[in-house]
Amino acid sequence: MRLVRLSLASLLALAFTACNSNSASETAKAPTATSAAPAPGAKPSAATGKKRLLFFGNSLTAGYGVEPDEAFPALIGDKIDSLKLNYEVINAGLSGETTAGGRSRVGWILRQPVDVFVLELGGNDGLRGLPLTATRENLQGIIDTVRRRSPGAQIVLAGMQIPPNMGQTYANDFKAIYQEIAAKNKLVLIPFLLEGVGGDRNLNQADGIHPTPAGHRIVARTVWSVLQPVLQR
Repeated sequence: MRLVRLSLASLLALAFTACNSNSASETAKAPTATSAAPAPGAKPSAATGKKRLLFFGNSLTAGYGVEPDEAFPALIGDKIDSLKLNYEVINAGLSGETTAGGRSRVGWILRQPVDVFVLELGGNDGLRGLPLTATRENLQGIIDTVRRRSPGAQIVLAGMQIPPNMGQTYANDFKAIYQEIAAKNKLVLIPFLLEGVGGDRNLNQADGIHPTPAGHRIVARTVWSVLQPVLQR
């Protein structure tokens, strides 16, 4: 499976132009480049002739605490290869990313067009109790940028939920953001990325936030159930 992982240096350079969003629970195991990954700004599809499926998110997408081939985007890539679908997978996850940081760097990421864009951001906003109006605006800003840079791209939004540490009303309103944005923009929605994984100690690392390899396998199944019909259209 040919998985394109944007280099650590490139993602860190972008992070300096975004909000400083690294948290204590999400420090420093950001994605590493593989030998198959081109330099930033290269055109991998020109060489492969394949469409681009890009995962844009935080440490969940980046695969914090697990090997690169154990993170759910890589597992989706394995599924794609097994079905001989004409896609390559690009992992643009950055540990600690907030929606504000994602909004700052998405234009750079989309210097080359994509065909399917999976948006997985907001969890760090919710865990920090950031204003929901800002989270909503930033997610919308990312979607607007994708549609401007890659007008034909199909956008898939990964829903997220948070524990009621900030109050049940905040948690409920946070969950509703994803449904509202998906409906407003006519996006494909993954209702809850961590369905069957979130809150399960056996499927999460010691921090209780990031999935283990077994947890990532469940996340991959959740994502694939929504993504497969999109890729096979």
